[in-house]
Amino acid sequence: MNINDLDIGDVVYAAKDITDDGSMPESTEGETLAYAGARGVIVMKGHIEETPESHVFLVRFEDETLTLGRPIGCWEEDLMSEAG
Repeated sequence: MNINDLDIGDVVYAAKDITDDGSMPESTEGETLAYAGARGVIVMKGHIEETPESHVFLVRFEDETLTLGRPIGCWEEDLMSEAG
């Protein structure tokens, strides 16, 4: 399934470790925000105004206690629709 076909409420998985690029409040640049294979849920979906074909997703990933964390901005290539 194409990630761009998914919508709010759909389950996704981190395709790789997702780290802070310096844009996350209360995080340190380089900090791991979600580990490869982590399960999450899409809470918002949009695109970059200058490049409408570039989709961005806000995803809340589960931690080791299965608690949803804060929303993390992800690109299509950061996500997969099935556990890997």
